[in-house]
Amino acid sequence: MADHLEASVTLPSEPASVSAARGYVVSALAEWGLAADSDAADTIRLIVSELATNAVQHTFGQSPTFTVVMELERHERLLVGVTDSHPRFPKRLPAAVQQDNGRGMVIIRWLAAECGGRVRVWPTREGGKTVSIELPWTVEARPVSRAGRREP
Repeated sequence: MADHLEASVTLPSEPASVSAARGYVVSALAEWGLAADSDAADTIRLIVSELATNAVQHTFGQSPTFTVVMELERHERLLVGVTDSHPRFPKRLPAAVQQDNGRGMVIIRWLAAECGGRVRVWPTREGGKTVSIELPWTVEARPVSRAGRREP
């Protein structure tokens, strides 16, 4: 297996793209050896869902697209990030605030920490931001057959 794998997709900032982002990530993870029905895939799917939802809902129409980027390094570390062109960084709401939304980053941080990972946010050169998670990769490498299928 290669020391470094990458995958990315750019989607329109609209609600239907959240589902497309989840599907894309799960498909790429499966190609890299992580079963779609595993607990780790479920966790990553939820994190991507929250990140993509934030990119759609909290950019206030100022980011026409968002990009999901995935990197797997040396079969040790998985990075999944969502980049949009809105400059405002996510803000954590105080616990006392009574709202039905605004807890996405709390969920993301909790899930990342539970898996031994971390969350980072940084500005892009273009004036937007990337919110990413970094997780340890715990999937054993499986050889790929000549037909392109993973062997058991």
